[in-house]
Amino acid sequence: MPRLTSFPAFFRVSGRDVLVVGSGAAAAAKTRLLAETDARIVVVAAHPEEELAADVARTGATLKRETFSPAHLSGATLVFAATEDEAQDRAIADAARAARIPVNVVDRPELCDFTTPAIVNRAPLAVAIGTEGAAPVLARHVRARIEALLAPEVGALASLAESLRETVARLVPAGEARRRFWARLFDGPVAARALAGDAAGARSLAMREIAAEPDLAGFVWLVGAGPGSVDLLTLRAQRVLQEADVIVHDALVPSEVIAMGRRDAERIFVGKRKGHHEATQSEIEALLVREARAGRRVVRLKSGDPMIFGRAGEEMAALKAAGVAYEVVPGVTAALAAASSARVPLTLRRVASSLVFATGHDLDGRTLPDWGGLALSGATVAVYMGRTVAGLVAGRLLEAGLSPDTPAIAVENAERADERVFAGRLRDLAGLAERDDVDGPALILIGPSLAEADLADAIPFAEAAGAAVAAA
Repeated sequence: MPRLTSFPAFFRVSGRDVLVVGSGAAAAAKTRLLAETDARIVVVAAHPEEELAADVARTGATLKRETFSPAHLSGATLVFAATEDEAQDRAIADAARAARIPVNVVDRPELCDFTTPAIVNRAPLAVAIGTEGAAPVLARHVRARIEALLAPEVGALASLAESLRETVARLVPAGEARRRFWARLFDGPVAARALAGDAAGARSLAMREIAAEPDLAGFVWLVGAGPGSVDLLTLRAQRVLQEADVIVHDALVPSEVIAMGRRDAERIFVGKRKGHHEATQSEIEALLVREARAGRRVVRLKSGDPMIFGRAGEEMAALKAAGVAYEVVPGVTAALAAASSARVPLTLRRVASSLVFATGHDLDGRTLPDWGGLALSGATVAVYMGRTVAGLVAGRLLEAGLSPDTPAIAVENAERADERVFAGRLRDLAGLAERDDVDGPALILIGPSLAEADLADAIPFAEAAGAAVAAA
């Protein structure tokens, strides 16, 4: 993951002098930005332009109609050099550094000790978006999106929390009980009342929560991480990742999704790859039960959807037998992700009215699995974990009488940056197993509805197989 060159922080400026040096639009913009705080704004401008003079009058800033000198730095907490003249701004920056005062030089990130982010103001809540000076316009676009997400009343919720801090510190035990109290406050009926503008009702409910017995019971969420793209993670999954004390994750869950958990949550890897298991299924189940019984909140994070070939049934049975409360949080399963990304209809009126989720690993000797009969009747079949047995899948279906011209596709790493789509006919499907450069999870789709797919950019199976042979 790329590292930041700047450390995000908030300067405390309440009641302190912040100096703005400049006469034009840049100085006016910084004055307006600072007016969102209760800093004492001091503007140094020998000949202020009309816009700046108007902003100074409107914000109550102090205007010094003087040429800048280092003496103006006395007592300042921050300095903004906004003359829009490189030589003058550089001289101001040098003087500020000599006085050991952090300085920002407008539009010259290389001269800045700090940069000014785009700000979403929901005081006392503030969201700052920065690009380390690289793309300030992008930061403004992101700010606009966050503005739309955060209701103005969210500031009232933050103010309520601030007013309760001393009471909570006195009456709610420190540690896990207190952390869970705050989690409930911000994601429950108290928050709903505050965001609806009912400040009195929100406070009353909060006081009842404070007086209630702390909830320290363990809990397990079985969470679907989806196919791997972060923006396909559900909002509920994001929320519970923030509540978890422990995140137990599989090999196929990308690090970007795991990183969305609480920073101090413990991460436990229990990945399973073909031919190697970090932990057996019984060990995973014992781990979930043990952590929950210890009073911890656990997220069992699985690729795709936990209820589709995710062994969630076994884990639910183990949790139920142990008396551990749990909840299932669905995810986007691989078949849906693959079909959407490849623009493939899974059902099509008058062509395919049923869909089968199957696994290629249930082929037993020469016996065609039950789902094979459905494929023969026109259903679309999604075969999970089928890359290495692609030839076997195709062979069984061909032997049973499915037309060799039946459309088939395979999607590797569905909805990820390295996704690839292979397409062809059932007779060509064996070529997928012959490739030695396909090592990501691959989902196979077979059925007549695929004939309507937009596969202009897909790699033909036959061509893929030939390429593999040539490379060998």
